[in-house]
Amino acid sequence: MPEQNPLSHVGFPIPFDRIAPGHLEPAALAALEQAERTVARLVEDPPGAAEHFVEAFEEGTEPLDWVATLAEHLEQVAGTPPWREAHDRVRPKLAAFASRMGSDPKLYAAVRGALERMAPPEGRYERAVRRFLEQSAARMRRQGAALPEAERARLTEIDRELSELGARFSQQLMDATAAWSLHVPTEQADRLAGLPSSARAMLVAAAREKGLEGWRLTLQAPAVQAVLQHAEARDLRETVWRAYRRRGAEPPHDNRPVALRMLELRRRKAELLGYPQFVDLVLEDRMAGSAERARRFVADLRERIRPAFERERAALEDFARAEGAELPLRPWDVAFYAERMRRATTGFDPEALRPYLPAEGVLQGLFEVAGRLYGVGFRRIEAPVWHEQVRVYEMHEGAQRLGVFYVDLHPREEKVGGAWMSPLRTVAVRGERREPHLALLAANVTPPTEGRPALLSLQEARTLFHEFGHLMHQLLSSSPLRSLGGTNVAWDFVELPSQIMENWLYERDVLDLFARHVDSGAPLPDELYEGMRRARTFRAASAAMRQLGFAELDLALHLDFRGETPEALLDFSRRVLQAHAPAPLPEDDAMVTGFAHLFASPVGYAGGYYSYKWAEMLEADAFGLFAERGVLDREVGMAFRRKVLERGDEADPMTLFVDFVGREPDPEAMLRRDGLID
Repeated sequence: MPEQNPLSHVGFPIPFDRIAPGHLEPAALAALEQAERTVARLVEDPPGAAEHFVEAFEEGTEPLDWVATLAEHLEQVAGTPPWREAHDRVRPKLAAFASRMGSDPKLYAAVRGALERMAPPEGRYERAVRRFLEQSAARMRRQGAALPEAERARLTEIDRELSELGARFSQQLMDATAAWSLHVPTEQADRLAGLPSSARAMLVAAAREKGLEGWRLTLQAPAVQAVLQHAEARDLRETVWRAYRRRGAEPPHDNRPVALRMLELRRRKAELLGYPQFVDLVLEDRMAGSAERARRFVADLRERIRPAFERERAALEDFARAEGAELPLRPWDVAFYAERMRRATTGFDPEALRPYLPAEGVLQGLFEVAGRLYGVGFRRIEAPVWHEQVRVYEMHEGAQRLGVFYVDLHPREEKVGGAWMSPLRTVAVRGERREPHLALLAANVTPPTEGRPALLSLQEARTLFHEFGHLMHQLLSSSPLRSLGGTNVAWDFVELPSQIMENWLYERDVLDLFARHVDSGAPLPDELYEGMRRARTFRAASAAMRQLGFAELDLALHLDFRGETPEALLDFSRRVLQAHAPAPLPEDDAMVTGFAHLFASPVGYAGGYYSYKWAEMLEADAFGLFAERGVLDREVGMAFRRKVLERGDEADPMTLFVDFVGREPDPEAMLRRDGLID
């Protein structure tokens, strides 16, 4: 009897030790066939009750969602050529089905029919079913279900090509990142003057991986950050900065034509669907609602922040001049002198904090915070994984296992950069017994070195707090429908649970739970803590302006740009970013060819990058309730759990926010916290 395909079983444990690239295509084809049969039945003989219609749809399409999710996941964390080739074979089929299903006029009519048959909803489950049908009908209209056949066919082809282009952009960015390195032999140790010991140890380990002596610089985020903040050799900073900013800007990993084509296809898609701009299409179901409101939000914040930004820029130049810097400052100088200025003005040395932030300690601290706020517990468990670095944990409430999650923290060449939380499975919560939600917490933080555990920078610890907030949103979901559960919410709301979580890292009561010196076990000294608090708002306007620059670039590319050449794309993007930058950008700057948020998927954050600042507005305001009552107050924590984290997309995001806070959000809470207004 042939062995069962390990991708055919939905649920935990996932047999990562047995899944191979050859399993993907047969599993995908079988799941596609089941989903096709489900849709056909719902169209030809729909159940009388709307609830049964929705249940049948969710159950019949879950195996396909499962295979597609695991395929994307394994390409991101174990992106070897065989996995890429396997995923590339099935990706067009998956994209074609999703596009076909989303624009199927018969299924659209069946969804609308189920909605019309519903009685006024009385309970939570019925309200969830109605919202699912309403959201599905609106989404299908935006996917072309109401279009004539010829236009639907064009839309399907656009979606297929966008899916392929997004995958190519991501792969080429990963390849460009992995292709660059700089070997610094032992006899050139002075080239690395200024780098802290933790960074040197990381670069030594990177060299040894390739059988080299000395140090090996890469374009992985921890290495780039270490060089730009600490390397005294200006030419070395420039080399690394330029290499990082030009990833994907030239053959053989040229993302310029990919981005241009995606922008063109997105414009065509919006036109086909009758929207003035792609951004309006994207934002119709988000909190901002329209391109006009999103742009007004970004512009208003920019003008309120600009005076503080200009003061910070002048102050940095004055400091650098006093340090003997060559002026004007260039982009590869900013982080270096900002770091020196931070130490001089706040008394805070981020490297002095690392020994208090071992990765394992930070994880345990997060578990403790979540336990106190949300009444849950955590324990490590054994389960198959895709790499020896990965660990598996469960989150439980009493005897109930709510979720299982995988933790993959450190960079590898076959793993994409950045940090993310991926929902691997969202479970419908109906009745007392259920299977656990499944998720991944991934990052690329400083790895352990020989004889030393991974010691995190403050920014890396903040990243873990951020992604852990997404994880809580996923694992605490109690939605009765999987399609509405967890992080399946509007993109300008999804960052609320993650960004609010960052606040706890700066609270003394929280740090005292886990921040212990890796060698002595001593708690965090008061002086170091106070410096850390002061440093939080150091150059806050510059940090905000950087995010607004990315948001404006996103909006401008989709609303204003009509160039057709790679040179026009780079020039336009550079001019937009320059208006938000603290130093002149070089003519060949190509940040946009590495802008995965916009181009690594058909939509992603395209048209919605503003949502980071939008969510920051939400979280700063919402965190005020915790600050008033105590940051570890169980009552407030449980209210946030019940009214926000558990609800997913069961109600309009603004309704959920108002239910928790008591009113609509006030952007001044964010500006006050960051010291930008009194």
